Amino acid sequence: MPPFPKPRSRFDYDLDTELAALRAHRKLREVPARGEGRLLLATWNIANFGVQERREKDHRLLAEILSWFDLTAIQEVADDLSGLRAVQELLPDRYRLLISDTAGNDERTAFLYDSRKVKLLELTGRLSIPVSAQRHIKLQGVEREFRGFDRSPFLGSFQAGGFRFLLASVHLYFGSEDDADLERRALEAYAVGRWADLRRDDEHAYVPDIIALGDFNLPAVDRDDPIYKALTKRGLALPEHGTEVGGSSLGGHHHYDQMAFFPGETGEFNRRIAPFDFDNALFQGLWNPKRPAPFLAYVRYYVSDHRPLWAEFRV
Repeated sequence: MPPFPKPRSRFDYDLDTELAALRAHRKLREVPARGEGRLLLATWNIANFGVQERREKDHRLLAEILSWFDLTAIQEVADDLSGLRAVQELLPDRYRLLISDTAGNDERTAFLYDSRKVKLLELTGRLSIPVSAQRHIKLQGVEREFRGFDRSPFLGSFQAGGFRFLLASVHLYFGSEDDADLERRALEAYAVGRWADLRRDDEHAYVPDIIALGDFNLPAVDRDDPIYKALTKRGLALPEHGTEVGGSSLGGHHHYDQMAFFPGETGEFNRRIAPFDFDNALFQGLWNPKRPAPFLAYVRYYVSDHRPLWAEFRV
């Protein structure tokens, strides 16, 4: 997990000012308050979490945003868990962690959840495709073979109220924009969708509702995009985001982070899903539209290069 370069900017910030800006922006973007009858589920790729040298006040910014949600899938957690632990210590004691071992890029995945609202169920593990089944991971026009995930999705089963569900937290292979890497990413996306489709129809499936969420490295929600087509080929759907701020990358240009599930089956979905564009709230003293590079470098190092994506479910 190579870190982003540490910013050279001498900019510093007042924590209370930035927390106030986050809270005001939360109201502006209508992120609902946590409460009875609703589950606020989020996914967030926190860049090189545990590798980049975040300070206590940076951890407090992360903790503020994470505290808004009942359950968050976090990607890009380092083998060194010090960053994740530092944020957990800033949250109430009822916040618990479920953590994977490392996979590609020495990267872990974590689920952070409020144990008063969310119950951890029995099924956890990595999503793996047996060698005998890898021959079924095929896409028209793609000649390369699927040989497994670079970072196998991390599975966790949970219950909130009467809602029992299985999460598959993904961070699909990126590599580059070369055709070979795009094909590899598309095969991984199809493997997730095929697995979810097979499990939903299996009478022995542990829970009926499956939600694949995380960093799909999806450039755009476009029916012609090869990653989008591969992911949705077996019935998974990506709900339309209820926002005009763009996608989940800084600036909103890309829709990397998504939640995918089967329409009509996960009936608890409340039709509310959106990225939270913290980058339009924080560090305004550093922002210069004519020279955005220092601002972007600062944000992606001390916070992240991805925005969290949240959704509301009835429980």
